[in-house]
Amino acid sequence: MRKIILNLALSLDGYIEGPNGEYDWCFTDQDYGMTEFLGNTDAIFLGRKSYEMLMSASPEVFSAIKMYVFSNTLKNVGDNAEIITEADFKTRIEEIRHQPGANIWLFGGAELVSAFLVNNMINELLISVHPVILGGGKPLFINIKERIDLTLISSEQFSSGLVQLKYTLKPKFDMSMLDNM
Repeated sequence: MRKIILNLALSLDGYIEGPNGEYDWCFTDQDYGMTEFLGNTDAIFLGRKSYEMLMSASPEVFSAIKMYVFSNTLKNVGDNAEIITEADFKTRIEEIRHQPGANIWLFGGAELVSAFLVNNMINELLISVHPVILGGGKPLFINIKERIDLTLISSEQFSSGLVQLKYTLKPKFDMSMLDNM
């Protein structure tokens, strides 16, 4: 089964974009492991706003990667993209996960990340914490009602002050498993 890996930038105070939707605080002075990450990835899950942002910024960069855009309103996407609606959310993700292929990059936005977390559909979180406090903006985690425990698998500090944290979700203990013992 393919891994779904959340990989994104985060301000020290927990925001994925600034108060006016800006991303100018994200470092681009180094590779930060993206070349290796993309070399092990052949698909990307993202929301409508993230898709539109990527397509307006640098569509050529993502032309070789299959894109799955989660939206109930978007009607048209590029040749290398597919729209997944809320009605098909779980079914389509499971189908894609079980297809042959490399890792799947979960890019965002916050609502989509939360939906994946709540449904326990993320294998790893690769969070690049940038040394900036934005003071406001869009938080990464929204609509999370229960605690989600994580296990740190690695961390890497860069000369810029950026720190990458890699986590897995701790498995939830299911009390019904005791009934089978």
